[in-house]
Amino acid sequence: MTATTRNEAPVVIEGGGVELRKQDLGGDMSVAFVRLPQGADMAPTLKGLPGDLCQCPHWGYLLKGRLKMRTPHGDDIYEAGQAFYWAPGHAPEALDDCEYIDFSPTKEFTVVLDHIKAQGG
Repeated sequence: MTATTRNEAPVVIEGGGVELRKQDLGGDMSVAFVRLPQGADMAPTLKGLPGDLCQCPHWGYLLKGRLKMRTPHGDDIYEAGQAFYWAPGHAPEALDDCEYIDFSPTKEFTVVLDHIKAQGG
């Protein structure tokens, strides 16, 4: 598949107001449609990964809200309307209700998502 919509992408993670829908786009890339409610902190679900952080790079666009991204080099704040690149080694926390779209290498993203699901996330 080379194109999808939010509604067509299957739900991979859901619970506590968090929703992540992911669709492989063919080749080596996937798209994710993500909703995080205010206060959602993904750090606990990333424990056990190297550095206890997501090791997958993401390129995307924040549609709604504000998001704090914790990294080994300090925290960065992203706001609605910003395009972003998140290098490997990060943990997101929603400062407001957030929605974003990101594009990621399928193999690396699947490793992270499988880890989160195994944590009950």
